[in-house]
Amino acid sequence: MTWSTRQVAELAGTTLKTVRHYHKLGLLEEPERSANGYKRYGVKHLVRLMGIRRLVDLGVQLADVPSVQAADGRAEQILRTLDGELARNIERQQRMRREIAAVLDDGVSLGLPPEFGAAASDLPRPQQALLVAYSSILTPRAMSVVREQFAAPRDDSATEFEQLTEDATEEERDRLARLLAAEARRQQEAHPFIADLDASSRRDGAVARSVVAQALAEFSNTAQLDVLRRMHALLAAEEHDEGEERAERMVRDGRAGRDRADGRTKSAGRGERVGSAA
Repeated sequence: MTWSTRQVAELAGTTLKTVRHYHKLGLLEEPERSANGYKRYGVKHLVRLMGIRRLVDLGVQLADVPSVQAADGRAEQILRTLDGELARNIERQQRMRREIAAVLDDGVSLGLPPEFGAAASDLPRPQQALLVAYSSILTPRAMSVVREQFAAPRDDSATEFEQLTEDATEEERDRLARLLAAEARRQQEAHPFIADLDASSRRDGAVARSVVAQALAEFSNTAQLDVLRRMHALLAAEEHDEGEERAERMVRDGRAGRDRADGRTKSAGRGERVGSAA
């Protein structure tokens, strides 16, 4: 008994359109036709068709089906490559499930980069948006420092900055800027590279600075921006003073070195005169 195209497609669990497509690609041999011109498929077509369907279900590309079915020299590499892709997909899906579980079970915000977990889920929305923007430019190393900061107990200055309103007084702004500058110095001492955006960014320097500038302008109020400007001015002034102090120290060390060298030269000169006199 033979079958029509529709019948062989149903037997193989596929569609009439798919069978015709396989014919067009040369994957499935054209059957003989009956006296009335209709295609008549036999069991060898059914077996071939089901084999193609199985490989496609496993993820094999149609262009690779002939090599895999023929078990030629490329077959093993095709299957190993496919296996590697499947492993990566499984890992990605497992990560996605862990992130979804964190949202459902731990209340982690979907608006935060996944590596932050629940550490920053109670942040105000503008602060969360800043973290998302920064995650687009910072290196994994820099983001790990930021994550450590949010995982640690929050200090009063960070909370005060988040809650700072537009009508904050000059005294409040100046005091908060000094507190934040002191914390920034501690962070820079522990992680020197974070003071250099070029070193802590994985993007072009100009692009990274534009992200930071636009994010701060968008998600901070005028009082917060003013505090940040004051903080950076304090840090810049301290860095300038430290630079001048280093320069003065180098000058003093240079003078002391020259004095020691001059002293050795004079001593050597006196020794030569004594030797000549002898």
